[in-house]
Amino acid sequence: MKRNDITALHTMTAAELQTKLSTLQQELATARLGHRVGKASVTTIARVRDDIARIKTVLREQQLAKKVA
Repeated sequence: MKRNDITALHTMTAAELQTKLSTLQQELATARLGHRVGKASVTTIARVRDDIARIKTVLREQQLAKKVA
């Protein structure tokens, strides 16, 4: 995920982030299966896991911002 994409995550709503999160989780499952067959690389899996972590972080930041406000 590029820097522009990361900053775009902060402007997305929680519903949009949840949708993107579920899509990435499906992509991760597919990549893991592909790795076992030999079609996907470890770097692909790592990239998807990192993207999932970024989205979860933004969701958590939004939750905490709502509690404070």
